[in-house]
Amino acid sequence: MDFALEQDQKDPLAHFRGRFHFPETKTGKPFIYFCGNSLGLQPDTAEQYIKEELDAWKKLGVDGHLKGKRPWLTYHELLTHYSAKLVGALDREVVVMNSLTVNLHLLMTSFYRPNGKRKKILIENNAFPSDRYAVQSQLKIHGNHPKEDLMILNPDQGETITTEWILDCFEHHGDEITMVFIGGVNYYSGQAFDMEAITKKAHEYNCLVGFDLAHGAGNLHLKLHDWGVDFAAWCGYKYLNGGPGAPSGVFIHERHLGKSDIPRFEGWWGHDKSTRFQMPDEFVPTTSAEAWQLSNPSIFSMAPLLASLELFHEAGIENLRKKSEKLTSYLEDLLENELEDEIEIITPKSIEDRGCQLSLRLKTVIPNIMDELHRQGILADWREPDVVRIAPVPLYNNFEDCYQFVQRMKKIVRG
Repeated sequence: MDFALEQDQKDPLAHFRGRFHFPETKTGKPFIYFCGNSLGLQPDTAEQYIKEELDAWKKLGVDGHLKGKRPWLTYHELLTHYSAKLVGALDREVVVMNSLTVNLHLLMTSFYRPNGKRKKILIENNAFPSDRYAVQSQLKIHGNHPKEDLMILNPDQGETITTEWILDCFEHHGDEITMVFIGGVNYYSGQAFDMEAITKKAHEYNCLVGFDLAHGAGNLHLKLHDWGVDFAAWCGYKYLNGGPGAPSGVFIHERHLGKSDIPRFEGWWGHDKSTRFQMPDEFVPTTSAEAWQLSNPSIFSMAPLLASLELFHEAGIENLRKKSEKLTSYLEDLLENELEDEIEIITPKSIEDRGCQLSLRLKTVIPNIMDELHRQGILADWREPDVVRIAPVPLYNNFEDCYQFVQRMKKIVRG
């Protein structure tokens, strides 16, 4: 406990904890909130930002599009630079719009390009179900087989799919694969994939590469532009703390922007801004990722996400990642030293191969485990059949949270 308190006192990011609202137990004490990989906490300015837009609507009506503190016409642009910094992109490569799976379909409409034998999509085993549903439906729409043309990377070491195993797949099947679509961090195991190495190898075989970064954005230090990733998308409600159903972010590498040969679903919000309101019959796309926009954005949904992204910008993703590595390693050490006989950590041990999530497999079934955690003042996450997912988020969790979690977990598993 002394070590945890000492680390918290030395933490230069400690003050950000006070910028978030923690759910409270029946006794009025804050929960140990290790569920940021499912839904992030509410930033302290989120309510104010939503209220400001409600007030603008009330007082300005339609004039709110051009007047007010944050005009609605360009509101989504307020999120662009912050989002680009988080994922290592140029501003013109990023846009925030829609929800995650909607954006994945829009992107795959552009980047899934089957041609003869080269028609398969490569995904990881245990991909998030929505990703699997999305790629299978894309296969069917193109007349391909949803199972036979879906190439699944199975683990070669426990729950882990090693980088070597993935790269070897291209050596044997690269001429059959047209698109790679992998979760940057697997939602179940917490494994972070080597996106740079995967992208480089895939491009050697002329495969386009996309990542679902729902568990990567705001968690890892990403460099999508430098890595050469073709496209990516992420949600705004997990690590990015934008609230339930918060808008999704999209990345499209600049080499694909302004190209006339890329198929794309189109809507008027993706039209060239200088002539958009002249209502021309012919679509003229913007020369940025905004060309993939269909409709004007939901301002009330973007407001709390903006509140959180401002905090990320202030803290710096590099600084957050450094703290995350220390925080997660400390929690891992506590679990291994004090609960080794009761819990197996299935997340890779190497800090390069994971974010802040640790997936814990219980060696003995504990009935109603989530209720027990709740009674102990812990909010975590369960995935069938036997995994508790915990995420010490560096923006608002601390070392004392980690220590207290393990002490309370001992009470649960040992009765």
